[in-house]
Amino acid sequence: MAHGGESGQAPANTRPALERCIEDGLEWAEVEVRLTKDGHHVLAQEELLKAGTNAGLVVAEHTLAELQALDLGAPFAARYTGVRVLTLQETLLQAKGRLNLCLHCKAVNPEQLAREILAAGMGRQVMVYDRPDRLQRLHEVAPGQVALMARWRADMGPPAWAQSNHLDAVEIDADAVTAEDCRAFHALGIKVEIKSLGAWDKGDFWLRAIAAGADWIQTDLPEEVLARALWQRVKKRPVLFSLHRGANRYAPENTLPAFQKAIRLGADYVEFDVRTTSDGKFFLLHDSSLDGKTDGHGLIANTSSSVISTLSAGVKFGWQYAPVGLPTLEAFIEKVAGKVNLYFDAKAIAPQALVDALERHGVLDRTVVYGPPPFLAQLKAINPRVRLLPPLNSPEEIDTLARDLKPYAFDTDWAILSRDLITRCHALGIKVFSDALGDHERVEDYLQAMAWGIDLIQTDHPLRVMRAIELVSAHHAP
Repeated sequence: MAHGGESGQAPANTRPALERCIEDGLEWAEVEVRLTKDGHHVLAQEELLKAGTNAGLVVAEHTLAELQALDLGAPFAARYTGVRVLTLQETLLQAKGRLNLCLHCKAVNPEQLAREILAAGMGRQVMVYDRPDRLQRLHEVAPGQVALMARWRADMGPPAWAQSNHLDAVEIDADAVTAEDCRAFHALGIKVEIKSLGAWDKGDFWLRAIAAGADWIQTDLPEEVLARALWQRVKKRPVLFSLHRGANRYAPENTLPAFQKAIRLGADYVEFDVRTTSDGKFFLLHDSSLDGKTDGHGLIANTSSSVISTLSAGVKFGWQYAPVGLPTLEAFIEKVAGKVNLYFDAKAIAPQALVDALERHGVLDRTVVYGPPPFLAQLKAINPRVRLLPPLNSPEEIDTLARDLKPYAFDTDWAILSRDLITRCHALGIKVFSDALGDHERVEDYLQAMAWGIDLIQTDHPLRVMRAIELVSAHHAP
């Protein structure tokens, strides 16, 4: 259950934060609801709705029109400029059939809330969280039509307390959950949500909640919770996956936070791009220009390393990443060596310098290098142990590339994938990697490629690939 939506990647409680949950296939999002001066329910975590350095507006003291004048997106990142406060009715419409909602009632009109939920046809997709006495009013308006949840502590009494308050679920703090409590609530038909925020939002508490049998974990890190849960169950992966420019969906691409996130998500490989500065230093950056992903300008090839080191590679992703810079190749390898395999996209680096870096850090056997065939041939001449990954755009290229380069794998155009092509490559001792980026980032496409025997899928959407892995693993489970 994503707290505030995917609030680490978009402003909390806004349309983009909820849309990201839907894109990731999350089942639940928790949002906070308040009442405006003129009687509209809106999403707002705090009573004071702020927009950056703006003094902010108290929700209960202002009209909807006044609140919607605030730009909630620009202070998070320029790409979210123009994002406004959401009404509950807009939220229900966005989520219908796509995302379940836990409505955390901060200050609401219970009767009006029930009417809005039922009018939207969302009675089966909503859980309302509040104090038991306030939930009683909602129960009186819509008995049994909207699910209700309140916080529970052991000192409140036995689980039957929840039944007497007409609850369908209880929330238990992550440091207090026990398997005994979960079993007792489940015996009464009551579900259990674990609040795992702040200091509790980490692996030990998630695994404790899972082991106890909880139904939901409320978290600011839903992608990591799902990864922990999946890799507990799946010991042998039916396919490897690589995260394109690191976990670029959750942190700025080609930065250390993106690669650290990828490791926590259990990626087998991380793909990264390397370019050379005017003074011969190597930094991670996809584009030749600094303008796209940093606050710098001009070509990286015309810029010195001393200037590069002052730039932010994260501010365009989100304000919390403003201090994050472009990592050097050395700093990157030192940080991730031994923790994940490397998918080296040699955008602009001399062959000898590339080989020297891999040898110096002892990662030759955990790296594949992507690039044009002539460049890869130079690498092979310098050190035959370099694992080559040439692009494969047509089946007719297989025999020539296999003879000339003896590659470790092909980076195969997804459009030409087939069972016969993969079988043919495997017969030559060559693995098949492919980018699912863009149109093929669908669980159905991953499942088809996995059925054909693909070795690695490169993705911008790790949770979708994990879902495909989960389905295949469940199908083959005893």
